[in-house]
This record gives sequence, C-alpha cells and structure tokens, in this order.
Amino acid sequence: MALTATAISALASAPVSAGSEGPDGVTVEIVTVNGSGCPKGTVAVAVSEDDTAFTVTYSDYLARTGGTSDPTDFRKNCQINLIVHVPQGFTYGIAAADYRGFASLQSGANGVEKANYYFQGDPTTTAISHQVKGPHGDNWQFRDEVPFGQIVYKKCGEHRNFNVNTEIRVNLGSSDPSKVSFMTMDSVDGSLKTVYHFAWKVCPRK
Repeated sequence: MALTATAISALASAPVSAGSEGPDGVTVEIVTVNGSGCPKGTVAVAVSEDDTAFTVTYSDYLARTGGTSDPTDFRKNCQINLIVHVPQGFTYGIAAADYRGFASLQSGANGVEKANYYFQGDPTTTAISHQVKGPHGDNWQFRDEVPFGQIVYKKCGEHRNFNVNTEIRVNLGSSDPSKVSFMTMDSVDGSLKTVYHFAWKVCPRK
C-alpha cells in the first residue's frame, strides 16, 4: 500500500530545517505490521499535503487491566516497518511525534505510552515514554520532540526502512482489582492518529 502526496512547492537545493516543506513526491509504504495492538487491517498511513509529516492511524489499539480482563490485555504493542520514498538528493529524520488517546484509570492505577523509532540496521534509536496516573477519565496527548541538533537522519544513498514501535500499558497498581482500567490510542472519531513530523536535509553532492 503506497500513498502519494504532492507538495505545495518544490524545495530549493539548500539546507532544510525541521518543519519546512518537504521535497515534491514523497510517498510512504507499509511493509509489515506486527503486534497485539494492530491486528491486520487496522492500520493506515497518509502523507501530509506539504510533505512535512505522515500520519499513522490505528483503529483497534487498547490495553486494559482489572475486572474480567485477560492477563495479557494489560500491554499492547505495534511495530510498523515503513519505506519512505524521497526524491534523489534528499534525506530525512523525525523531528517530533504527536500521540493521542483516551484513558479511564481507577485511583491507584496508571497507564504508560512508549514509542521507539529507528532506521533498520542503525544502532541509534530514540525511545521516549509518558505516564498517565489515575484517577483519570479523559483524553491524553503527548509530544516527543527531538532537539534539532540531535535528529537522526537516514544516511544519504542508503536504503533503510523506518521502524515505528509503540506500546501502551496499564498497571493495576493499588487500584481495586475488581474494577477495569484501560488506555487506548483513540481519538474522537474512533481512531488514533499519530503524526510524525519530518526534518529534511539536502544530501551533499558527489
């Protein structure tokens, strides 16, 4: 599944800062999707019109504990392997990622959202986690932001897939075990839309 977006304008051959419009004709292709939080057919990817970001949408990503919950339900994860096709002469990194969802947590329980993203075969990884403490019964939203000087770019001229590995986990803690606590990557329309913001860079000419 490949999704193509047309940029508003072409990018000049000069250094590009995070958040700038991307080069024309960026596409993102899902190679594999694996994990308990993303059953087959529940994940989609789209590129923004200006090629500054791509969105991963989930429709069945929920962790729960307590009550009649299955013991394995407290943690759900999803790993997506992507190919980001960019025009020759450019490379990219991820400058920021926005995560949204909903949590219903009893007093004493807590939920964790964790994300790890990296280029295949590259030992450099970025892993960031956030916690939601009970009692809580509302939406949640977190942003992972990488300082500009620390953004990891795909090496120019190399073909490396991009991996997004996310996890949500609900811990019973000191809450009443007969009551359910849950956390979902979910938005008002019933699907999570996690947005990954590109940082673009012009590759040196050989």
